[in-house]
Amino acid sequence: MPKNKGKGGKNIKRGKKEADDDKREIIFKEDGQEYAIVLRMCGNGRCEAKCIDGITRMCHIRGKMHKKVWISAGDVILVGLRMDMDNDTKADIIHKYTPDEARFLKSCDELPRDLRLNEGVAGVFDVEDDVECGQDYFEFGDDEIDRL
Repeated sequence: MPKNKGKGGKNIKRGKKEADDDKREIIFKEDGQEYAIVLRMCGNGRCEAKCIDGITRMCHIRGKMHKKVWISAGDVILVGLRMDMDNDTKADIIHKYTPDEARFLKSCDELPRDLRLNEGVAGVFDVEDDVECGQDYFEFGDDEIDRL
């Protein structure tokens, strides 16, 4: 009986990380493409995204990215518009930008200045939201603080 000389089964292969994510070339939009922000995930490889041109589109995650690149609400993506259809409400996701790349696009004036990047951090508020929420949650008297 031959001896197995490999490193292991599918779990070893699954755990391998690719090191090409650290410094990659930024992809800018071309004709027939648009920047968008994911509003919500709909399941089955689809999501609803608000494009920079103001149209909300149903986007499909293409097969090359499926189960390899995880997309969530608030991510900045590059979508390819479908020109062959009459309606303008469907698109395909071509690329997902990291938060650093999204900030770089914003500094290059590819994304609007007033666009608020979510950057994947939960619980981030605007300055106005902080003031409103701060009054509701942090109104303690001196005697209440002593009890805590």
